[in-house]
Amino acid sequence: MNDWSPQQSADLYGIQHWGAGHFRVNDDGEVAVQLPGGEVSVPLPEIARGLRERGFDMPVLLRVENHLEKGIRRINETFAEVIDESSYQGHYRGVFPIKVNQQSQIIEEVVQCGRPWHHGLEAGSKAELLVAMAMLDDDERLIICNGYKDGELIDLALRARQLGRRCFLVAESRAELDLVIERSRALGIAPLLGVRVKLSTRVDGHWSSDSGDRSLFGLTATQLIDVVDRLRDAEMLDCLQLLHYHIGSQIPNIRNIRDGVREACRYYGGLLEEGAPLGYLDLGGGLAVDYDGTRGGSGHSRNYSLREYCADIVEGVQEAMDPAGIPHPHLVTESGRATVAYTSVLLFNILDVATFHPEPVDESLPEDAPDPLKYLLELIGNVTPRNMQESYNDATYYRDQAREMFQRGDVNLRLRSLAERMYLAVMQEVAVHARDAERLSAELEALPGRLADIYYGNFSVFQSLPDAWAIQQVFPVMPIHRLDEEPTRLAVIADLTCDCDGKLDHFATGEGVAHRLPLHPLRDDEEYDLGVFLVGAYQETLGDLHNLFGDTHVASVRINDDGSFDFIHELHGDSIADVLSYVEYQPDTLYRRFRDSAEAGVRSGRITVAQRQQMLGAFSESLRGYTYFER
Repeated sequence: MNDWSPQQSADLYGIQHWGAGHFRVNDDGEVAVQLPGGEVSVPLPEIARGLRERGFDMPVLLRVENHLEKGIRRINETFAEVIDESSYQGHYRGVFPIKVNQQSQIIEEVVQCGRPWHHGLEAGSKAELLVAMAMLDDDERLIICNGYKDGELIDLALRARQLGRRCFLVAESRAELDLVIERSRALGIAPLLGVRVKLSTRVDGHWSSDSGDRSLFGLTATQLIDVVDRLRDAEMLDCLQLLHYHIGSQIPNIRNIRDGVREACRYYGGLLEEGAPLGYLDLGGGLAVDYDGTRGGSGHSRNYSLREYCADIVEGVQEAMDPAGIPHPHLVTESGRATVAYTSVLLFNILDVATFHPEPVDESLPEDAPDPLKYLLELIGNVTPRNMQESYNDATYYRDQAREMFQRGDVNLRLRSLAERMYLAVMQEVAVHARDAERLSAELEALPGRLADIYYGNFSVFQSLPDAWAIQQVFPVMPIHRLDEEPTRLAVIADLTCDCDGKLDHFATGEGVAHRLPLHPLRDDEEYDLGVFLVGAYQETLGDLHNLFGDTHVASVRINDDGSFDFIHELHGDSIADVLSYVEYQPDTLYRRFRDSAEAGVRSGRITVAQRQQMLGAFSESLRGYTYFER
């Protein structure tokens, strides 16, 4: 332990890669939140202590406002630099898709931080459009309306246009276009229109099946011509000023982005030839986050930098437009994931550990011990690199024999327990020798996973990390303290839901994605806190109420230039009464029914009046309490 350094922990967990300058391990062995430039940082354990002192038990979703501001600034400044260096004639206008994180504090911060660059919002529903209309007061900011639209949504967008907002209605279908034309005429308001094209470009990563010809949304070339003809007949072709496409979220390969730009520019030029004025090219989302720190082409990473992303878009558009003499369009991207992922960290404590290390086995057995137990005992202490496969095979065979004897009633429970302990002792010896072997059977390769500890975390995967369950998204996970000590245990992490899917078993490490996470042994009377990083995109809204675990506490901090920090927002998580009401229970009704049961208990003599009052008090207090484990 004394030979272990914080730098070794940083290398082990790969924080210098996926942390991307937002997080680092400090000299005291703690994860620190870092400001741009690296000169100012604040230890996460210090923030966690401040949360506990303010009455916020784990788990807590921590938002770092500085990181959201950094995300907005970086994409706008990088595009501006590339545009200036390339003498590109259009400008850049970013929009944040509200669906990525609809929480009001996030949207307020996006609007505030994006003000210098006229950063706008993308809305895919009436509710999101109402948010955008109320939050944006700058006529230079864009509001992009995607998704299917009814008359009410279209009317709202037209009213926003009447106020001078640059609110684009992006057509997804012919029927939708007819409704836009009808409502525009009825209200006497000319719309700003866009069309979403379905590109043939395919992308890598998790969303590859939704790209190309099988994309769920967008217009084909034939449908685009139909839209142009319909607008021309309605004398509204001059309203068509934006071409939009979206080839997928979390695009890991820069070649996909280049291919998409090239194909979209052909559509842009074709629409200009048809008489549409255009002026804006909206490339949608897709800017990926390097969740696993490998900077590769996997679905959890990306093989490009932000600057390369911006440069390839700008240069790609120039190369397509300049030979044809087409004016450079204004560029729009809808980057949400890359904007807010780094903003949020889920902090939780470990409650207990289940290990697969057996208790010491005596060298003597009961006289009536059956042969399988005797053979298992002979294997202990005799495993070598040469015989480890044979030892594995023999131990498994004898263990299975002991289990069969137990099922027949020939072995009692105590002897069955002893057989299991001896089997685990042999497996631990085999695992030690297997570490240094060059070639292993599939059984021995899987053995470390079977022997890994289970650390029970105070959180719900389904509520706080739904993508880890639904699409096997990898999120960086690591202890936020004790990083000057060597983590000697390998573990998977289980949540509180009593569900076999309620676990984390894919982890970002310095060597790529692993199925077990190095952790420290628990200490008595000391919390062991872990952080799940890069969870700012999608996780809060997608979470569900599995086992009626509700929203966690939420706290927002701002790091100051002098290294201090302020808690800007604090929001208590759902109470038990809250989550019960979400599934249509009435807490008052439940309390009244329990009160009636307690009163019946008094009448029958099962409890006293004093006990009744204690029970009712406990019931009422629990209704007001946190849905997660409390010390």
